[in-house]
Amino acid sequence: MRMTFLRLSRAATAGLVAAAALTAAAHPAEAADTLGSAAAGQGRYFGTAVAASHLDEADYVSTLNREFTSATPENEMKWDATEPSRGNFTFGAADQVVNHARSQGMDVRGHTLVWHSQLPSWVGGLGAADLRTAMNNHIDSVMGHYKGQIHSWDVVNEAFQDGGSGARRSSPFQDKLGDGFIEEAFRTARAADPAAKLCYNDYNTDGVNAKSTAVYNMVKDFKSRGVPIDCVGFQGHFNSASPVPSDFQANLQRFADLGVDVQLTELDIEGSGTAQADSYARVVRACLAVDRCTGITVWGVTDKYSWRSSGTPLLFDGDYDEKPAYDAVLSALGGSGGGDDGGGPGDGTASCTATYTRTADWSSGYNGRVTITAGSEPIGSWTTTVTFTSPQQVQATWNATATWGGNVMTARPSWNGSLAAGASTSFGFTVAKNGSDAAPAVGACTAS
Repeated sequence: MRMTFLRLSRAATAGLVAAAALTAAAHPAEAADTLGSAAAGQGRYFGTAVAASHLDEADYVSTLNREFTSATPENEMKWDATEPSRGNFTFGAADQVVNHARSQGMDVRGHTLVWHSQLPSWVGGLGAADLRTAMNNHIDSVMGHYKGQIHSWDVVNEAFQDGGSGARRSSPFQDKLGDGFIEEAFRTARAADPAAKLCYNDYNTDGVNAKSTAVYNMVKDFKSRGVPIDCVGFQGHFNSASPVPSDFQANLQRFADLGVDVQLTELDIEGSGTAQADSYARVVRACLAVDRCTGITVWGVTDKYSWRSSGTPLLFDGDYDEKPAYDAVLSALGGSGGGDDGGGPGDGTASCTATYTRTADWSSGYNGRVTITAGSEPIGSWTTTVTFTSPQQVQATWNATATWGGNVMTARPSWNGSLAAGASTSFGFTVAKNGSDAAPAVGACTAS
């Protein structure tokens, strides 16, 4: 879930502390040794497409739970799955994915509300007036069912043609409702769930070309007229015939400069070995270089269930073993598959440790403190993560700058970064329990 984050005054915080008994519980640090934890250390999420049909497979679930902080239902939220006949909504399979993801503290991306493909036949047979009513009702009903549970929605998917025309794709919506259907879908979506981020999603828009420029011009127009759009999704289906474009980062940046977030939504790269690993690393580095690139979703957990499995395009092979591409992604995110002991005395390496103490506890909440201690060398800055258990909510933090990826808070110094060898500083937070008394898990401390 997305944690809420409110600032309280120091006086209010002091009052909470004074009103509660003090308790202490130390927790060992954990290395940023998974995709999700490493991405959280960069202020991003790292997600995957999830199929409800595989949630009974132990290796699938254990890999999903360990590595990812965001989930996208692969097919379970598409129109043919959620409204197979007009007005008859079925959410069972999608609920499985959403409930599992939220039980693990993951964000959920909703995919997708309006798309020309995987439509039940009844949609294409409607006249214009009925189609408009059906489209808006579908958005209202699906978003209403999941209101408050979805981080980002792909409101409209793949509405532009391939090739050099930059034209809209023929579809029941385009052909009968005209160009205005995209704007109407976004306005309906904003009313249905004002808290969710609203995205336009497409493929072959990863570099600067006629198709991506047509999308860019639409987004620019929407922003100029106040049409509600928060993000643009770039699918990222790459192979040797369609490699990662040289202007990939520049393209992401030009969209971000319009005032929208950018997300890599369906990443998979066919190939193997070093070439595949290098391509994955390039994509990750491009995202990290764009401040408004908020996260990456790979389109599946394992090669064996990929929609193009013969191209072995994912980070885990059919036996759930990590591929060279996995190591490259983890490294690009700043993580370490072998763990990091933070260095040792006299080795000349800047290091630090992070330990947690609960400093106050009451029936509905608690205060926590994380102490950062420099190793045998002075440090100029530090970073650590704190993972909270849903449905807890962080209400305030102090003495740190916090960014979020799912239920993982990445903390960096707000003023207290430089520490002499062996010296300590701390930051704190107030948490509403919401029925859960679980202690947060503090990740590894990274010094620089």
